[in-house]
Amino acid sequence: MGVVKGEVFMPELPEVETIRLGLEKLVIEKKLSGLEILCEKSFKGDKDILIGQKIVGLERRGKALLIEWSNGRWLMIHLRMTGQLIFVDGDERFAAGHPDEGFCEEMPNKKTRVVFVFSDGSHLFFNDQRKFGFCSVLTQDELREDKFLKKLAPEPWAMAEGELFERLQKHRKTTIKAAILDQAVIAGVGNIYADESLYAAGIWPAQKVEDLTRTEIDGLWREIIRIMRLAIESGGSTMKDYVRADGTRGDYLDKFAQVFRREGRVCGRCGGVILKTKVAGRGTHYCPNCQKAKC
Repeated sequence: MGVVKGEVFMPELPEVETIRLGLEKLVIEKKLSGLEILCEKSFKGDKDILIGQKIVGLERRGKALLIEWSNGRWLMIHLRMTGQLIFVDGDERFAAGHPDEGFCEEMPNKKTRVVFVFSDGSHLFFNDQRKFGFCSVLTQDELREDKFLKKLAPEPWAMAEGELFERLQKHRKTTIKAAILDQAVIAGVGNIYADESLYAAGIWPAQKVEDLTRTEIDGLWREIIRIMRLAIESGGSTMKDYVRADGTRGDYLDKFAQVFRREGRVCGRCGGVILKTKVAGRGTHYCPNCQKAKC
């Protein structure tokens, strides 16, 4: 998550997937020997159920991180706006999420909400300055019925061709950007990758869904998949306050972004100028030449 000129940017699917891949190398088969809750709001469920259990898997659903334990329980972690996961093992430290000036301080610090203690002496700290994120213990059935997860649509690569078009028909009067930001329409697309995908597909972000053809929507769906996979491969976006699980920054914006945070710069496709406006209440970057509005 980052803040640029007052606008808030939350971790998107590629960032959370990068976090999952990084932590997976660090915590699999670690046995939990202790769990300290420093903020009741930040932890839901019975912590004792996890004590003595091993981490056997890490998954992701949309922007939520899911940790599977040896007793069949799951821990859902959502970083929301200012969440951090900091893994410390002796002198080694690995960080994910929203770093700040205290990112390298001795842990726990004043922003630490939950402390996971492993039997080998390593720790995983859940920090959250604004306390919007959470950790939640769930059974398999509870995970399946969880309201947050249940409302999520399939992720783009789990959709069949034409499925996004069909899902959008319930939102025909909505702007296309607002529609693809709706996690009940397509899971995992946030502001950065919405702008990039719409540019790649040549679609004006404020165009109404009803004005777009099946061919155009299918093209947008393919671009969403391509761009989000590219972002995962490059370790996510280089937002001001985002680092990967190994402490390094993702490089998607530096290497591949065509419009996001490039207002006033030259469009690489047509030579025009990238503009910034607001669509669906979000800062929106686009090229007026490459993404023409339909009358």
